[in-house]
Amino acid sequence: MALNFVEKLKGLLMNPVETLQQLREEGLGDALTYFIIILVVYAVLSTIVSMAILSGVSALTGAAFPELGTWMPLIIFGTAIIGGFIGIFVGGAWLHIWVYVFGGRNGYLQTIKSLMYGSTPVMLLGWIPVVSVIGAIWAFILQILGIRELHGITTGQAVVAVLIAIIIPIIILAILLSYFLIGMVSTSPVVYPI
Repeated sequence: MALNFVEKLKGLLMNPVETLQQLREEGLGDALTYFIIILVVYAVLSTIVSMAILSGVSALTGAAFPELGTWMPLIIFGTAIIGGFIGIFVGGAWLHIWVYVFGGRNGYLQTIKSLMYGSTPVMLLGWIPVVSVIGAIWAFILQILGIRELHGITTGQAVVAVLIAIIIPIIILAILLSYFLIGMVSTSPVVYPI
C-alpha cells in the first residue's frame, strides 16, 4: 500500500523504521515529489525567517538595505531550492560511494531516497534558529536508518558510511581553510609601532 504525503511525514518522524521498510519499493518519482514539497516549505519558511532577521538587524543598526524588499527574498528562496537539489544528488553520489564500500548494493536511487526522506527533520525544523540543531541530529539518525533499511546493511555499516561521507569533506574544508588563513597571515603586512 502506497503511503500519502502526510502518512510518510508522520511515519518518518514517529515510526521511521517501519515507514522506511514500506518505502523500500517506492519509485524515485514518489520520493522526489515528497522531497520537493518539503523543500519548498523549507525554502518559504527560511526566506521569511531570514528576511525578519535581516530587517531586525537593519532596524537595530540603522543600516539601509534597499535590496531587502526586492532581490533578497528571491535569492534566499532560490539558494534554498537549488542548494537542496544539488545537495541531494551530489551529496547522494558521494554518500553512495561509501554505502557501496560498506556493503550497500541496492543502487544509487535507494541512497537518494534515504537522503530525501532523511532530510525531513531538517526541512521541518531547519529554518528555526537554534532548534535547527535538533532537526539536524534527527536527520542524521534518520539518514542512517534509511541507508540501513533501503540497502539492507547493518546499523554499524550504515553509521560508518554516513560518518565517513560527512567527515572527509569537513577535513578537506578544514585543511583548505587553514591554508587560506595561513596564506592571509603570511602575506599581510606587519605594522610595527613607532
